Amino acid sequence: MRAPPRPAAPAPPGPVVLAVGAAAALVVLLLVLVVLRLPWAGDLGMHAATVQRLRHSLVAPGDPLVDADVPSPYHSPWMLVLGCVARVSDLSVFVVLRLGAFAALGLLLTGVWRYVRTLSGHRAAPALALLSLLLLWGTALFSWSGFHGLNSLALTVSYPSVFTLGLAFHLWAWLGRAARGDAGLGGWLGLGVLWAVILLCHQFVGVVASLGAVATVVAARPGRRAWLRLGAGAAAGLGVLLLWPYYDFFALLGSEAGLEAVHRPLYDDLPGRYWLVLLGVVALGARWRLDHWDPLVLFFALGVTVVAAGGLSGHYSWGRALPAALIPAQLAAALETVEAGRRALRAGWACVLGAALALGAWTQAGTLGYVVDPRDLPAAVAEKHRRPWPGYHWLTPWVRYGDVVMARPGRPARQIPAYGAYTVAPGYPDFFLPDEAARERAVRRWFAPGTPERERAEILRTYEVRWVVAGPDAHHPDLREVIRGPEGQVLYRVLR
Repeated sequence: MRAPPRPAAPAPPGPVVLAVGAAAALVVLLLVLVVLRLPWAGDLGMHAATVQRLRHSLVAPGDPLVDADVPSPYHSPWMLVLGCVARVSDLSVFVVLRLGAFAALGLLLTGVWRYVRTLSGHRAAPALALLSLLLLWGTALFSWSGFHGLNSLALTVSYPSVFTLGLAFHLWAWLGRAARGDAGLGGWLGLGVLWAVILLCHQFVGVVASLGAVATVVAARPGRRAWLRLGAGAAAGLGVLLLWPYYDFFALLGSEAGLEAVHRPLYDDLPGRYWLVLLGVVALGARWRLDHWDPLVLFFALGVTVVAAGGLSGHYSWGRALPAALIPAQLAAALETVEAGRRALRAGWACVLGAALALGAWTQAGTLGYVVDPRDLPAAVAEKHRRPWPGYHWLTPWVRYGDVVMARPGRPARQIPAYGAYTVAPGYPDFFLPDEAARERAVRRWFAPGTPERERAEILRTYEVRWVVAGPDAHHPDLREVIRGPEGQVLYRVLR
């Protein structure tokens, strides 16, 4: 009997595939080096403070920023894992955040690879998709949690939003196969649980994940059995959301009003921030002509609808759904390069996309300053670099875990809790804190120039303040200067 023929060895990758893969590898290497440096900007202090609280109490961690026994939406499944790592290993919170960032980056890369593989079998597609996701934005630099541009990702890679976005890509890849009939009831239940975990870890990325999931299922046009199993999976997910013990997920639905002013900037300068994505919109048009049920087209339509509705109605927090419009357009731009019908069309599209990626890379070139001393960069690149915030390590020899610090709003209130202390007022909006407004008034009164010394002393007693971080002119009989820090800041001990 003749032996079956051996399968032919796959053809070696061509120079274009190798070049695209090398470019993607360099970008990933840059992000790995950024994780090692862990530049501080934005919400890093909030997440470090959350790990601090979970490290000291897994059962009742309380508010991450102020000394109050209230629930917090920051106590998510992912932060619970990092809190357990910190508790068991006794590693520094910032080391734990680096480990979490490596895990999140790996999850995001594998998620992109898996999801793109459901859309194209071309060898270059995953690497080209990654480059498009990171670089195909605009020429006005923009960074925000949950937004996946290269510079934004460099500053937020240790945030739960990046981990959650990685889970979202895995959800879409798994869901696509399940909707086409490749999963039993157990698989659908697992998908429901994964969807709930995504929503618990980062609610705004959870909205993006949900829109992508709807598009994936509708595009697959599953049969009646799949719809019934989808319902069972959704019920399982809702059960997880209801049973999560650290905060009431559904209470967040009524807290939107306080977010609108914070998110109003999401609608500023949309052309400057995203005009390169128009290339992907053209690619989506080509996909729509071939298939009106294309998942990327449906995903984009849902994202644009939510964002437009938010802008028109004044619900500016809905602008956090922008990645639901950006991701499908960016992926479509990458896939058109390898899937356009005629070879000449693919070559032309590759040239246009290559130029757009180069322009996007130049816009975000300042990211290099997070791994290289900005003084060693060319002046044109150094100008694009945004300096990270200095930390408050200089407080740690005196300020202990659980001490309450009177600090000004802004960076001091956002950073000091990362080292284990509490502030009088939270540095971020806190919807589960019933006396948030009173705390903010107390801080304003304490730092106001004309506030009587007796009132200041009463505020310090009310909130059991042990330390004050202020300028060198904070003269008060209850304060004693301990150490001077950067930017003219002084740590004062409260005398009792």
